[in-house]
Amino acid sequence: MTNLEGRVLRRRRLLPPPGEARSDLDVLHGIAVRLGQDPARFPTDPRAVFEELRRASAGGRADYSGISWERLDAGEALHWPCPETPAGTAPHPGTPRLFLDAFAHPDGLARFAEVEHRDAAETPGAGYPLYATTGRVLAQYQSGAQTRRVDALNAAAPGAFVEVHPDTAARLGLRDGRPARVSSARGSTLATVRLVPSLRTDTVFLPFHFAGAGRANLITSDALDPRSRMPEFKVCAVRVEPAEAAGALL
Repeated sequence: MTNLEGRVLRRRRLLPPPGEARSDLDVLHGIAVRLGQDPARFPTDPRAVFEELRRASAGGRADYSGISWERLDAGEALHWPCPETPAGTAPHPGTPRLFLDAFAHPDGLARFAEVEHRDAAETPGAGYPLYATTGRVLAQYQSGAQTRRVDALNAAAPGAFVEVHPDTAARLGLRDGRPARVSSARGSTLATVRLVPSLRTDTVFLPFHFAGAGRANLITSDALDPRSRMPEFKVCAVRVEPAEAAGALL
């Protein structure tokens, strides 16, 4: 796998897949066969697939061709691009920091593109007077499907919460550590109130790692950025109110 800093890591299997579970490569192989493809074109051996990636990326901007199984096993910290070097020369050390000396233009200079600001597709109004933004916490990762299985991580971040400025909380009747219902035009989610003085008074924050009634995507907008087509999951209009029903939170 390649992490967010471009470092290539080997993730070794701890246990054989249980029961009828299949690896991702085995699933892709099976789909290809059912679609009438040559089985040999879709190997299930991770090393064979990695060798294909090395060949396919050679000469490209994300060049993996100089990253071998042996170099990774030897513990080298290799970042792409890492092109293959001619025989008899030292291997490429990888690129821990992109554009350290120059950018990818003939003159080596960066290019700035002017962008016109536009407001979010959904802004606060009478029924939904606050902005909501979503994001991460340190102890959980993405949907939490893996990290919420780890007791130590769950102890650090056990469930959904909503961060609110103390002045906003006082105005809305919210109390620190008590449940709240966060609602948008699409639905509602339940979260425990956390008072955070550093927040803006017109904005609340929710993490997106949790499932069930506490999942943040019950309220997020499906509007798309007109240029990138990225969903506007990071901003929507909401209202927040106490949700004191016993057992309301997961």
